[in-house]
Amino acid sequence: MNASADRCCVLIPCLNEEGAIGRVVGEALALGLPVIVVDDGSDDRTPDIVGNLPVTLLRHPTRRGKGEALRTGFREVLRQGFDAVVTMDGDGQHLASDVPAILAASREYPGCIVIGARILDRDQQPPGRRRANAVADWGISCACAQPIADTQSGQRLYPRAVLDLVDIPAEHFVFEAALLITACRERGTRVVSVPIASRYHGDFRVSHFNPVRDVTRITVYTVGRVFHYGNFLASYRRSRSEPTIIGATESIEPGTAH
Repeated sequence: MNASADRCCVLIPCLNEEGAIGRVVGEALALGLPVIVVDDGSDDRTPDIVGNLPVTLLRHPTRRGKGEALRTGFREVLRQGFDAVVTMDGDGQHLASDVPAILAASREYPGCIVIGARILDRDQQPPGRRRANAVADWGISCACAQPIADTQSGQRLYPRAVLDLVDIPAEHFVFEAALLITACRERGTRVVSVPIASRYHGDFRVSHFNPVRDVTRITVYTVGRVFHYGNFLASYRRSRSEPTIIGATESIEPGTAH
């Protein structure tokens, strides 16, 4: 599958993003791609702002979590017949200007998940978050049996074969980890990454991600998957090669995504 403009759309899950959502959606629309926004029960002006823009807006009457927002969006992507979707968070930390590079990587590596990996300007990352992301990358890469750069980034391109996993039993922030692990282990999907900047400074609202609660949920799920698939040592060894990174400024050799 080649992620051409007429076969790919942008999906933006959001919750109480009135300060940023207008710009985020406007810049996504400027790409010339259809945009789907899923409002997860916002109680601010977010749905009113999005409702005035030429997008598909879906709303949850109450908050169901990011996983369910993505699931609702994926079902709409499938209903509209797209072959791929690029996800972006609604708080402004992801830029639409990074999407063309993600689409180009998808054309070079058809059928792969493409992650916008926050490996540029890493000094902006709070030390605690950087360490937590490193641990998550290690564990999820092991569960996927392949190396993945920035398993926690929400800016990703998912091909159709992964969208078909919409009903996997995982909720909240675990859903994104579950997609990676299930796609890699049960669909043979490869993962490649495109470098994007780390953006932690600016007028961003407080993250909905709870470091203790959500890291615990992701860890429990990941450990369970490692035991489910078995052969830990083989998975660990495969996860220790270099991840495939497209367009990196530093010299990084591709892994096994070809």
